[in-house]
Parts: sequence; structure tokens; C-alpha cells
Amino acid sequence: MVRSARDRSPSLPAANRTAGGPAVKTAGLPAAGRFAVFSAALAAVILWAGTPAVTKLAVGELDPVVVGVLRTLVGAVVAVPILFARRLAFPASAEARRLLAVSALGGFVVFPLVFSLGLERTSAGHGALAMAVLPIFTGLIAAAWDRRLPGRRWWLGAAIALAGTLLLIDRRFGLTTPGASLDGDLLVLLSCLGASAGYVAGARAAREAGTFAVTFWGLGLGGLVLVPLLPFLNLADALSGLSAVAWGSVAYLGVLASIAAYSAWYWALAQGDIGRTGLVQFVQPFLALLLAVIVLGEALTWPLLLAGLVMVAGVALAQSEGRAAARR
Repeated sequence: MVRSARDRSPSLPAANRTAGGPAVKTAGLPAAGRFAVFSAALAAVILWAGTPAVTKLAVGELDPVVVGVLRTLVGAVVAVPILFARRLAFPASAEARRLLAVSALGGFVVFPLVFSLGLERTSAGHGALAMAVLPIFTGLIAAAWDRRLPGRRWWLGAAIALAGTLLLIDRRFGLTTPGASLDGDLLVLLSCLGASAGYVAGARAAREAGTFAVTFWGLGLGGLVLVPLLPFLNLADALSGLSAVAWGSVAYLGVLASIAAYSAWYWALAQGDIGRTGLVQFVQPFLALLLAVIVLGEALTWPLLLAGLVMVAGVALAQSEGRAAARR
């Protein structure tokens, strides 16, 4: 498959790529179609924005390793029947299979486990803002994978986003909030590295197998990797007496955040202009922060908002290089 300028850009996360080539412009759709595309993209972003707060609820009653394992296993239980019902093909080439393995390990093993460990040690608000730099990690890994340097605009945006991250996690700036910690923030950032590696590998595997196939097979393989951990987790005791909130949190993470959100997002990207649809992502950190305040009662401060604004501004600047390359 010939690589487009969008595929070559290091500043676009893999979640912004479609398996079927360049996205159709929303300008060619009727008003109802454009509204459907926007609604699907917004629904995906809202579901992802709820992940930090919901994970925090889950780790309040369950061991974070149990939460990470159940998140992928619940998603796999839903994904595998869909794989066979829709006859989503397993990648045929050895290279695509290796890429799928990296994608599954990064996105559905490393990320849920380390992210849950991080949210046990930090606030959902800090976790939400730390995840804002995930596109920067994705662009950096993609550039290293392709052995080329991004442009100057990308580096400037990355530097700004990094400055916002340091502002968030460095306790000398006074952004400490109840329940937040440096080690928890660093674990969330580490989980984002795993997710980014999964995005980059998954995007390359999707050129052969398609995005939905890679995502659903990744969930299935991730669940298969985590099954051997079950005898060591003592799930019978862990799940006994679990509240409805905790059960709902696990279901949310496994079904809504891992299945429904990805399906809605990829459908929107396949139907609409990737540049316009992708802009919806920039509301995710602030929406996640707002949900942490509403659902968990966490403190919302001006310094915390400032850190988020700096990080999102840097990410937007870095991604603008990729959108410019796609237009060219």
C-alpha cells in the first residue's frame, strides 16, 4: 500500500488514521451526515475523557492490577465474538503480525496495567492532564520508527507540551492536589508511552489488515496474554462484595472505553475530514479534568488549568504540522 502524507507525519496519533485511505471530506456530506460524524467523534472523546475518573473509582475498591487485567479481559470477551461475526481477518504477513503483537502489548497490556497503577497513586485530574501529551509520545515514536526527524514546528510544540507536563508534575510549582503524587504522575506518563507504541505499531499493521481488525484482534491477544495472571489475582475474594459502582467502572473501561469509543472514532474518521474531526480531541483533557471534579470532587485550580492549557497548546502546534503535510 502506498503511504500517504498522513501516514508519514509523526505528529498524528495512530488513532487518527483510517484503514481505507484518506478520509472523505465532510463538506461533501449533507448537514445530517456532518452532524452524525461530529456526534460520533464527540461521543468517543467523551467516553475516553471518563477513563481517568472511572479508573480512579475502580482502583478505590480493587487492586490496580486486577482493574488493568479486567479492563482488557472484559473488552476481549466482547471483541472476540465481533471478530468472528464480522469475519475480521488476522494479518497475513509476518511483519504485520509482529506489529499487531506490539500493538496488543502496548495498548492492551502495558497501558491498562500501568495506567491503573498510576491512578491508584495520583489524582484523576493529574492523570487526565498527563494523558494530554500522548500524541507527542506517539509522534516521537513514529519518527524514531521511520528514522527521520520531525519538522521544527513539531519540536516547538513538543517542547511547549513538555513544559506544561513539567509544570504539572514538578511539586516546586505548587500544583499538588489531594491524592496526587509524583510517582503516580510518572506511571501515567509511562503508560502513555506503552499506548503510543501500540498506536504506532497498530497503524502500520492496519495498512494490511484494517483498523477495526487490528483493534479487535489486539484486544483478543491482549486478553490472551493476561489470562495466565488470573490464578495469582484471587478474583473470587477481590470481586466478592464489590459495589455496583466498581462493577460499572470495570464494564465502562472494558466495553465503552475499549470497544464503543474506538468503533465510534474510527467510523467518524472514515466518514469525515480527519483534520476537523481530530480537533475534537483537544477538548478531551479538560473534559476529563471536569469529570474528575464532578464525579470525584477533586479540586480544580487555576494553576492546574494553566498546565493543561500549555500542554494542549503544545500538542495542537505539533499536530498542526501533520495536518499541513496531509493537506499538501
